[in-house]
Amino acid sequence: MQKLKQRWEIQKSWQLIFPFLGAALTLLTSYFISQGFINAFGFNGHHYKWLILILIIPVLYILFIKFFIWCFKKVENRWKVDYKWEMIAIFIVFALTGSAAGKLAGPLVHWIGLDNDNIPGVIFWTVRILLIFPIYQILLVFIGWLFGQYEFFWNFEKKMLKRLGLGTFLR
Repeated sequence: MQKLKQRWEIQKSWQLIFPFLGAALTLLTSYFISQGFINAFGFNGHHYKWLILILIIPVLYILFIKFFIWCFKKVENRWKVDYKWEMIAIFIVFALTGSAAGKLAGPLVHWIGLDNDNIPGVIFWTVRILLIFPIYQILLVFIGWLFGQYEFFWNFEKKMLKRLGLGTFLR
């Protein structure tokens, strides 16, 4: 446990929630992707389903953890954070925000009366993606605030909006 605390620069016990939450969410993601493989290849009703899951989940989990560690190393010097555990919180916020924005856009598109059945697919997906963008921007700051990273995400948001030429909305 001491090694984990040193690696992620954890000073207080409550900060341990971020590495454990990150590991749990990575495991859950590995499970969902494994389920997708099983459904895609038609093993869903097969009696070997659990054996396949037991084999695929750890492999995906290890690959994801290695990928995330690689990502941490890439952004370590670019992101201005005080402690390494904050990077885990930031990655979790990005993951939750992207998933939530995608999920919220579906009912919103349906609510305004646009469904894949009554309009061409190109228009449907264009509108849906255009709706995801502002939802994502709002959720990013809000979820970042929930995870104690408001300042990082507010600065991130300002930089992104300025690059898109929308910096005038920040005044």
